[in-house]
Amino acid sequence: MCDHTSFRVGGPADVLADPSAPEHVRLLKSFALQAKVPFALLGAGTNVLVRDGGIRGIVCRLGPAMGRIEVDHVSHRMSVQAGALLRQVSLRAAESGISGMEWAVGIPGNVGGAVFMNAGAHGGTMADVVVSVTTLTCQCEFRTWQASELAFGYRESALQGTGDIVLEATLQLEPGSREAIERRHQEILESRRQAQPLDLPSAGSVFKRPPGDYAGRLIEAAGLKGRARVGGAVVSEKHAGFIVNTGGATAADVLALIELVQRTVRERMGVELEPEVRVMGDDPAPL
Repeated sequence: MCDHTSFRVGGPADVLADPSAPEHVRLLKSFALQAKVPFALLGAGTNVLVRDGGIRGIVCRLGPAMGRIEVDHVSHRMSVQAGALLRQVSLRAAESGISGMEWAVGIPGNVGGAVFMNAGAHGGTMADVVVSVTTLTCQCEFRTWQASELAFGYRESALQGTGDIVLEATLQLEPGSREAIERRHQEILESRRQAQPLDLPSAGSVFKRPPGDYAGRLIEAAGLKGRARVGGAVVSEKHAGFIVNTGGATAADVLALIELVQRTVRERMGVELEPEVRVMGDDPAPL
């Protein structure tokens, strides 16, 4: 799975499936339930750490094959499938002269994961634009959620813990100036280039923002920025909230470094950092 996650670590999956329609996802999930085969979901792989032993059973990847984007130029609504990349949605909105997704232009994830965790940046979140979401339930039934049912919060939604798979979302945007939107895009992209280690594999911000503070500030204040290392995994010297793979890192290295950072910040700063990265898969079998 190292070729399918932004950390560039992780063991193999038994089966990797790329469905191209919601019905294909339903059939895969139904087969897994009937055959009692483990079933896991993967999006863009940008906020995920796969353990070195890989993933047993079927990994259903919602990627470009499930990435349709449709724009209604009258209502200024977008209908987007879960596999569509946030950057693509933001750029498509700009091309159509509609505003509300500028904040997402630099986020490497896809719509499904963004809705699930209420992704956000630069003053915007998915909660600001989502009208409704179509999911596949654990019983392999299609369900539509209205925005009022999703209980969006900081990096959370009512979808978490349900087992539902996000398939599609309807977004409500507003008319805007294409030139102004594109200027905002450039500002955001330049800000990310200046502040984040985009030249090395990572999963973005590793920890959630603690109340009233920032994980990166706490990690830097604890003396770990650019210094804490386990194997090929290092706390970035450019942004302390990032753990980067400097070459040859394993998932075990990353997990050990996450634990080291949590322990050190707890001891020195008195704050418990909560990981934002989702961990999947198994440890390697003992030799």
